[in-house]
Amino acid sequence: MEGSIIVGQSGGPTAVINSSLAGVVKTAKDRGAKKIYGMLHGIQGFLDGKYVDLSDYIQTELDVEILKRTPSAYLGSCRYKLPEIHENTEIYEQIFALLEKLDVECFIYIGGNDSMDTIRKLSDYAIIKGYPQKFVGVPKTIDNDLAITDHTPGYGSAAKYIGTATKEVIRDAIGLAYDKDIVTIIEIMGRNAGWLTGAAALAKGEDCPGPDLIYLPEASFDIQKFTKKVKDLLKKQKSVVVAVSEGIKTKDGKYVCELGNDNGYVDAFGHKQLTGTATFLANTIQAELGCKTRAIEFSTLQRSAAHLASRTDINEAFAAGGAAVKAAFEGDNGKMIILKRVSDDPYQCTTDVYDVHKISNVEKLVPKEWITQDGTYVSDEFISYIEPLIQAELIPLPVEGIPRHLVLDLTKK
Repeated sequence: MEGSIIVGQSGGPTAVINSSLAGVVKTAKDRGAKKIYGMLHGIQGFLDGKYVDLSDYIQTELDVEILKRTPSAYLGSCRYKLPEIHENTEIYEQIFALLEKLDVECFIYIGGNDSMDTIRKLSDYAIIKGYPQKFVGVPKTIDNDLAITDHTPGYGSAAKYIGTATKEVIRDAIGLAYDKDIVTIIEIMGRNAGWLTGAAALAKGEDCPGPDLIYLPEASFDIQKFTKKVKDLLKKQKSVVVAVSEGIKTKDGKYVCELGNDNGYVDAFGHKQLTGTATFLANTIQAELGCKTRAIEFSTLQRSAAHLASRTDINEAFAAGGAAVKAAFEGDNGKMIILKRVSDDPYQCTTDVYDVHKISNVEKLVPKEWITQDGTYVSDEFISYIEPLIQAELIPLPVEGIPRHLVLDLTKK
């Protein structure tokens, strides 16, 4: 390859998004890229002329190894929606002028559904205008809601954290439940897809009963039935633990969190901020049943918990980043790397490339058959799907007992 490559990160951070970046950097170096540029804060920062030469910052094998274990977005992320091509050609010409200036041949973008929308638009514009650059996406989202790919890098580690944290919450609640009933509501990320919330079922085992109820957004939520379920459970046990997706909705399509507090915030992609589901349900149970309640939001803790990251997830994220460089160097354009599950026992997974037009803006939901008929739990098939993704650990490199992260020091030259 004679030209350069540029890579950016977009959307919500994960525990392994930087492992994909490490895969991009290492593979690009191995394949002889002239320069490896990093966009600062994704396409939004790039439009402002913010980028760095990554060879100044990621120089050794140790840097690569630390980067693989560093959570969140090393380059900085953004939530920036490019206009449709026909709406504003000026912004696209600005982007391509910068790419031409830097002699960029390959553009790699690591992100989720909205990020793949960016790859779609840029690759289409390049084809229409005859620009030579190739655009390839690397999947990233803890939500696991990207179409076609078996699963997404970031999901396995988030699921591992959720299963572990849920188990610890259950232990805590059981330990306190003596003279008073306690109902604990755990709120887990998931707007329309319940992949993350379903992972709470991983807490169940020989040493733990697991959550008593699990509610995903794929099934409509009935507050009266929920209250009765909790009431019936309290007749048999002192502690009840419930896992709910932040995006559960009533039969008429209204988010449960809006019943308690509607903050009205909407991001650039039209996504409404969802928060307060657990608090509303805890308050409802307390008012209806008169028992002690607790509302717990895992919030951002579940997406960047690199101290508990899945080694399987880290390795697959790294492989996906490398596969994107390989695909772009070999002429693929308007594609996304996907993960293909070859077998479950033993678990084997490979990478492939797929048309991003069939992935962007398509949301993969939990199959209905993987949710119990009454909508209060997930099936054994769900657990079998997720278990291979959380296996093993890649231990962080500690300094004085605390994990060391690779940080982008812009004063370094």
